[in-house]
Amino acid sequence: MLKISNLGFYYKDEKWLFRHLNFTFHRNEIVGIYGDSGIGKSTFAKLIAGYLQPREGEIITPTMEIRAGSNNPIQLIWQHPERAINPKWKLVKVFQEADDLPDNIQQLLSIKDGWLNRYPHELSGGELQRFCIARSLGKDTRFIVADEITSMFDAITQASLWHMLLKLVRDQGIGMIVISHQLHLLKRLADRIIQFNELIAPQV
Repeated sequence: MLKISNLGFYYKDEKWLFRHLNFTFHRNEIVGIYGDSGIGKSTFAKLIAGYLQPREGEIITPTMEIRAGSNNPIQLIWQHPERAINPKWKLVKVFQEADDLPDNIQQLLSIKDGWLNRYPHELSGGELQRFCIARSLGKDTRFIVADEITSMFDAITQASLWHMLLKLVRDQGIGMIVISHQLHLLKRLADRIIQFNELIAPQV
């Protein structure tokens, strides 16, 4: 279980972006977060995954045991894969970042052997995103936060990536939070949808 309790956040010298957010997410569940661009969905994703710290409230993960040296059990997949991978690394090193990936992860994500010895700028965005998805699926992962991860791609690439990711999280019992401004996509993917716009009243 992942519980968000009375969560609030603002950036320095700005007004509250949101306050008093309360959610509970479960493993084996896919939850859609729907809302307009620019209202705080990506900030919410970064808070859940630990890239930002709340101004108030807390994020509770009582069923997770975080071992010393283990990866974060809440993994964030970013919208722009080229910004999430070190441009100086060959892509084989992305696999080495993760903790004990499934043996067949390369096959499941249709990652070609020839890509492993290339640098990020030598692959397309859709090809890079497969590496980011793979990296998120280590043995310690309990939840994945997918923040607009296919919005930059064509329809065929989107369908391929979602098909593979949904199968992987279902098979491994991982909970997933899918953040998008495309309601039609969330209706196809999610078990339930949270309307983020309705939660963001003017904050003081």
